[in-house]
Amino acid sequence: MASPAWRPSADLATLRLRAELLQRIRAFFAARGVLEVETPVLSAAAVTQPHLASFATPYSGPGSRHGQTLYLHTSPEFPMKRLLAAGSGCIYQMARVFRDGEAGRRHNPEFTLLEWYRVGFDADRLMDEVTELVTALLAGRLTLEEPERLSYRELFQRHLDLDPHRTSVAELAAGAARHGIPIPPGMPADDADPWLDLLLTQGIEPYLGQGRLTFIHDYPASQAALARLRPGDPPVGERFELYLSGLELANGFHELGDADEQRRRFEAENVARRARGLPVMPLDESLLDALAAGLPDCAGVALGFDRLVMLAAGKDAIQEVMAFPLERA
Repeated sequence: MASPAWRPSADLATLRLRAELLQRIRAFFAARGVLEVETPVLSAAAVTQPHLASFATPYSGPGSRHGQTLYLHTSPEFPMKRLLAAGSGCIYQMARVFRDGEAGRRHNPEFTLLEWYRVGFDADRLMDEVTELVTALLAGRLTLEEPERLSYRELFQRHLDLDPHRTSVAELAAGAARHGIPIPPGMPADDADPWLDLLLTQGIEPYLGQGRLTFIHDYPASQAALARLRPGDPPVGERFELYLSGLELANGFHELGDADEQRRRFEAENVARRARGLPVMPLDESLLDALAAGLPDCAGVALGFDRLVMLAAGKDAIQEVMAFPLERA
């Protein structure tokens, strides 16, 4: 008897809903004069952020890159910024992206990312547009109260009574223990960011976006590698994330346009990768050249389309909204 694994994981009604939402997204941006673009999936460069892992493949065909390792992109961000620097104006893309090591109820190593950039927008204005899009797509399926916006500091103070900008690693570890959060082995004694991420994902995230869109903004500077920094005590990254029903949906930035600063951040991330025993990634020199040529003042956001479909369809796992996730690919 043949295995049922040949069949899609998602039911046909959900696949039709995916198609409908894709059409509505395209109509949303067409009405606003935002250009749909396509950029390469394979690149000679790769993301340097230590928490992301790229798939790598050797190229054996003709041309100057014969024998070179190429990388499947984790986001279309870098080539889209090259288009912005070349004068494209506002753009969006429905991109298939790839992240190694990410699998589970909310993750698949290949997934669909809606990414868009708005010239002349800051993070606040882009949050307004994200609200318009998500509210329109979920209308009639979820009843939502007015959106809320919390700073990263307000978030930790409200849920854990901790100041994430002032608290030591020892205090963060004590906070995790106090709230019954299991501490995985190998947590660093000199880097607060992994502890903050642990507390956020395990102690706060499940409570976010209950019945409303919840935006978190003003992240620590160390967690905003592609965002502008706003001076202050301490300085914060002009970054935001969107949550709904305990699910992270989107990640946005008021984009950094300083090529020298971006290079410094990439190199610092590679230093961190080396310290963790991770491979050092080649920098995207074409992106850095584009930034040096001049990136227009803009804000950009990436929204997990599969997770949005999960919410619209009332599904509990990402595999239920994909035709063929990893297990059936």
